[in-house]
Amino acid sequence: MLAPEANAHANQSNDYAVSRPRAWFAFAMIFLLMLSDYIDRQIVVSLFPHLKEEWGLSDKQLGALVSVISVVVAVGSLPVAMLADRFGRVKSIVAMASVWSMATIACMFVRNYGQLFGARAVVGLGETGYGAVGSALVNGLFPRRLHSTLLGAFFAASALGAVLGVMLGGFIADHWGWRAAFGAVGFPGLAMALLFMLVPDYKNVVVKFAPKVQSTSPAAFVKRLYTALTNGPTLLWVCLAGASQLIVVSTIWAWMPSFFNRYHGMDATSAARHAALVVLCCAVGALFWGWVADRISQRRPRNKLLAMCVLTLLTFVVLTYAFVGAISASLQYALILLGSFLMTCTVGVTTSTVLNVTHPGLRATGSAVLALFQNLFGLAVGPFVGGLISDAWGLNTALAAIPSIAILSAICFWKASRCYEADMALAGATAPRADVCAMGPLPARA
Repeated sequence: MLAPEANAHANQSNDYAVSRPRAWFAFAMIFLLMLSDYIDRQIVVSLFPHLKEEWGLSDKQLGALVSVISVVVAVGSLPVAMLADRFGRVKSIVAMASVWSMATIACMFVRNYGQLFGARAVVGLGETGYGAVGSALVNGLFPRRLHSTLLGAFFAASALGAVLGVMLGGFIADHWGWRAAFGAVGFPGLAMALLFMLVPDYKNVVVKFAPKVQSTSPAAFVKRLYTALTNGPTLLWVCLAGASQLIVVSTIWAWMPSFFNRYHGMDATSAARHAALVVLCCAVGALFWGWVADRISQRRPRNKLLAMCVLTLLTFVVLTYAFVGAISASLQYALILLGSFLMTCTVGVTTSTVLNVTHPGLRATGSAVLALFQNLFGLAVGPFVGGLISDAWGLNTALAAIPSIAILSAICFWKASRCYEADMALAGATAPRADVCAMGPLPARA
C-alpha cells in the first residue's frame, strides 16, 4: 500500500495527459516556436529607420507592416483552430510554422513596399492560430494548477521573441543590411517547425453540431458556436479586456526603437538595445504576474481578475506619466521599464480564464475566439493607430495617449470577475445542451 506522500505524488503525476517528460518536451518546443513567431513578427520594427530612409515611408505605412500580421491572424484564427481541434494540434502547428518561416525568408527578396507588405501578410497567414492552438496544447497536456503559470510563460515567449527580433534586426541591419535580417531568423524557424513533429498531442474530444438545427445563416452559426463554447458572459468580457490591454502593449513594442532614435538621438543598434530591454521587462512581467495569479486564485478564482483591474490601472498611470511628465531621460526610461513590467500582466490570465469557461472539446476554438479579439482589436490597432497619431501630432503624443485604453481593460476585467466563478462551474459540470451539439466521450488521462 502506498504511503500518503506516494499517493499524492501519483495523483499529481496523473494530472498530466501524457508522461511528464513528454509533456515538458512539448512545452519546450511550443515555447521555442512562440519565440520564432514573434522574432519573425517583430523584427521589422528595428528596421523602420532603414526602410524609412530607403523608401521614404510614412509612420502609417511602417505601422501597417506590423498591423497587417495581426489582421490576418485575427481573420484566420477561428477556422484554423476549429480544423486543429478536428485534425490535431501538432500537424497544424508544423504547417503554420513552415509557412511563416518561409514567408519571412521571402522578405529578403522584395523590391518595394507593396511586395514587403504582401510578404508580411503571408507571415501572418502562417502565424494564424498558433497562439490559440499552442495554448490549447498546453492546457490539454498539463494539470490545471499550472495553467496560468505555463500560459504566462508561453506568452512571455512572445515578448522574448520580440526582444530577440528587435536586437537581431538592429545589429544585423547595421552590419549586413536589413534584407539579411529576415533570412537570419527565417531559416532557424523552418528547422524548428520540422522538429515539432516529435511533439505529442492529446486525444481529440469530438464536438459536432446537431444536424436538426435548420438555420444556416452566419449569425445562427456564431450563436450556436458561442453557446457550445461557454455557458456565460465571462468569455466576452475577458476577450475585450485582453484586447484592450494589448493595444497598449503593441504600441510600445512597435514604436520604442523609433522613439529612442528620434527623441534621444540613438543609432539603430543602440535604439534596438534599449527597446529590447523594454520588451524583456514585458516577458518577465508576463511570467511573474501569471505566477501571482495562480497563487491568489487558489481559494477564490475571481481574485486573479480583480488583480488585473489594479494592474491595468497602474499601467495607465505609470506609462502616461512617463511620456507626459517633465522628467529626466533616465527617470523616463525607468518608468517605461516599470510600465512594461506591468502591462503584460494579462496575457496568461486571459487565456487561462477563457479555457476554464470553454468546453473541453473546443479548447483551441475558444482560444481562437480570444486570439481574434486580441489580434483584430488589440495587436492590429496599436502600431497602426500609433502611426496615425504620430504622423499628425508626433510620436511622443501617440505614446502618451494610447495607455489610457488600459482603463477600459480594467473595467472589462471587473465585469468578468462578477460572473467568472459561476461560468467556470457550469463549464466544468455540464456539457452543452443536446439541441446545440453532440459530444463524444471525454479523453482518458494518461
